Amino acid sequence: MNGLLNGKVVVVTGPAKGMGAACTLLLAEQGADLALVGRDIAAIEPVAAEARAKGRRAEIFPVDLMDAGSVDRMARAVLASFGRCDVLVNIAGGRGPLGKSFWETTPEEFDEILRLNVTGCFLTMRAFAPGMIAQGSGKIVNVGGTFGLRGRAGRAAYSASKWGLRGITKSAALELGPHDINVNCLCPGMVEGPRFEQVRATMAAKDGISAEEARRKHASEYALKRISTDQDVANGVLFLATDLSRQTTGQDLAVDGGWVI
Repeated sequence: MNGLLNGKVVVVTGPAKGMGAACTLLLAEQGADLALVGRDIAAIEPVAAEARAKGRRAEIFPVDLMDAGSVDRMARAVLASFGRCDVLVNIAGGRGPLGKSFWETTPEEFDEILRLNVTGCFLTMRAFAPGMIAQGSGKIVNVGGTFGLRGRAGRAAYSASKWGLRGITKSAALELGPHDINVNCLCPGMVEGPRFEQVRATMAAKDGISAEEARRKHASEYALKRISTDQDVANGVLFLATDLSRQTTGQDLAVDGGWVI
């Protein structure tokens, strides 16, 4: 296989479903060996099996991304097994309260989504950065979201978490740049899948329109007039994970069909 990631070890958090699975399999197709990280081991196994069928090494490592000790143990296990981490892709995250005003959001809901979407990425970056510094190279791709580029009513907690992730990304890019480590944030817009179907149903009920009309209304907000797919997101991750982006760091790459223009 002559791929863009031949000989590279890539750690992926949240590889089990949707964009996580699409990203994982594209990285495998490009030659990466994979450390697949998450809480639900059973859900990750089918994706790992697909990666192995493509001729790649794929191992699964359990972790609680909101627990520093668990993340550190996972990182040690990955490094003991693979010897290095060349690319870290942080996909795992949550959506937080949907359709709630910020004053209706409970402190517990707000704290939980910040811990998952911000602290979880901070902990994995903290765990793998020293090894990248020692080897003098690396790529970190944090998957944020366009609500971290524009505010959105009813999504205050989620939006705050994705803005926070952008801040960590930019600071880390400045600190790790001298070690030839790129750190970037990929910001998907709405992506086809169960989460979009839930948003579409909520919009349809609120506006008194059909589900298909809700789809068209949502797509009309984008310059390209279409909803993104998992593969669109995977293509963006691949760019930031390879030397195609060797001179790109500290950036927010929106893959959203032109919503945040």
